[in-house]
Amino acid sequence: MVAIENQSQGQRAAEAAQPRIPKEARGLLHEIAASWADVADCRALQVIPLKGAMTNEVYQVRWLNDAPAADGAAEPVREREVRKVLVRIYGDGVELFFDREDEVRTFECMSRHGQGPRLLGRFPNGRVEEFIHARTLSAADLRDPEVSALVASKLREFHNLDMPGPKSVLIWDRLKNWLKTARNLCSSDESKEFRLGSLENEITALEKEFSGDYHGIGFCHNDLQYGNIMIDEETNMLTIIDYEYASFNPVAYDIANHFCEMAADYHSEKPHILDYSKYPDTNEQKRFVKTYLSNSVGEEPDAEEVENLLQSIEKYTLASHLVWGLWGIISDHVNDIDFDYKEYARQRFEQYWQKKQALLTS
Repeated sequence: MVAIENQSQGQRAAEAAQPRIPKEARGLLHEIAASWADVADCRALQVIPLKGAMTNEVYQVRWLNDAPAADGAAEPVREREVRKVLVRIYGDGVELFFDREDEVRTFECMSRHGQGPRLLGRFPNGRVEEFIHARTLSAADLRDPEVSALVASKLREFHNLDMPGPKSVLIWDRLKNWLKTARNLCSSDESKEFRLGSLENEITALEKEFSGDYHGIGFCHNDLQYGNIMIDEETNMLTIIDYEYASFNPVAYDIANHFCEMAADYHSEKPHILDYSKYPDTNEQKRFVKTYLSNSVGEEPDAEEVENLLQSIEKYTLASHLVWGLWGIISDHVNDIDFDYKEYARQRFEQYWQKKQALLTS
């Protein structure tokens, strides 16, 4: 965390060991800060890497001004934080997963809906976003009944957003496209290890089985892990962030994916290891779904409606495991972020086959 500009030779040496951002991004940051009257030196910025991102590199950038001591006398001058933004540098190979221009349009539309941070500027391989003054949820937060209820209500609001574009389900085309990409990237041994040759039939069978069993189509986040949810602890208001994978899909799929993410702790010493003992139990699932289905005046939903959605969610966990299993395989070949993508993929596929067998015998 050192100033990037206006350094002495010693400072420049120190900076060499610090996180670096592209020259184009640095220029954009200078331009943004120069427009703020309360920033004395637009070049006196600090870069702080943020952990937990698996698709992009994400940094907090802040500007400090010297501020006099409280009594204005003998105490030394101290630094005062004035402004901060978030810098997102796109990861390698993201074009294999989604169209970046579509994602930026979604980001801008979400901002207009008041649902997320504002876009402050773009550079060739990333963008600068408004920094939300809120805390990112932790893995443990998702187990808190009060926080989980907030997430359920916020997710219902998200699903009801009036977003532009066709309202058609994306999940099946995404699975087919990612399977094709994974096959092209994998060796024959890898394809055999992950049983890629059988997955086309699996995807086709799931699409056929789930046809018409959508419970409802909504604008889904499709990656609602704890790191993509922020909470303002003064107001208890949630903000859902990072819309790279967002699209219209069955809402049951989005909830199923959120439940699967409760097995993850991406800030642990082994962030790729999933603990499915943390998957929500029946009572937790029912409580979440009841809150999700409750209307604005707090009336409880019909018991049959709750049960139908729970059954759909249970089935859509299969699709979630396939999506992120394929994502892990592809990422292992194209992304150099420090994360064991292959082991992550192995666990998701293991869960797929176990869940499928459990559903067949239930």
